[in-house]
Formats: sequence, structure tokens, C-alpha cells
Amino acid sequence: MKTKVFLLVALITALSAIEALAHNETKSFKVFGNCGMCEKRIEKAVQSIDGVVSADWDKKTKQMKVVYNPHTVDVKSIHNAIAKAGHDTELIRAKDEDYNKLPDCCKFDRAQKKKEGHSGHRH
Repeated sequence: MKTKVFLLVALITALSAIEALAHNETKSFKVFGNCGMCEKRIEKAVQSIDGVVSADWDKKTKQMKVVYNPHTVDVKSIHNAIAKAGHDTELIRAKDEDYNKLPDCCKFDRAQKKKEGHSGHRH
């Protein structure tokens, strides 16, 4: 009898875990950084978000892989958290004040800011 109850509980737990994983999404995108310190900072920023299951940044490829629950968090919030930590993503550029707080070894080459306004082109 105890074995049947244990197996039933194990089955229910396994099905709950499978259902939870089925609702998660995985996204990969570029995040700029240089070293292992960057990796820890970027991953910590993402993992601190409620709804993120896992975060892994590869310093060689600059690719971030995030598994998250889209019902709890959206991708833009993940990009914002990374930018707040001082790192640019392919969608969001970190504020200069956040980038400037990075240690010197973590200061990556930044893309030029896009100029706003109407100057510089013809109608």
C-alpha cells in the first residue's frame, strides 16, 4: 500500500514538473561583455527576475540563452535587467551611467548611438 501511494505521489509530481516545463520558452540573443566577471553579472541580473528558470551567457559567442515563463516575465524585461547591469543587448543599450560603473576589464566596445532627429538626410 505504501508503495502505491509513493508511486502515485511521484507520478503527480513528475506530471506537474512536465506541465510547468511545457509552458516555458527559450530565447537566445546577443549580450555584449568580455570576461567571466561579465558572465556572472549578466547571469545574476537575469536569474534575479521572477519567472526566469535558467540563464546562460557564453563569453566567446556573446550569446545569452534564457529559459523563462512567458506568463510571468517578458523578453523586454530580461533585456532591461541586463542593460541595468551595464551591458548592451541586441535590443537595448545600457545607460551610460550603468555602463560606466563596470570594471575596466568589463568595458566592451560599444556600437555608436543612433542619432535622433531629422538632420542628416534629405526629403
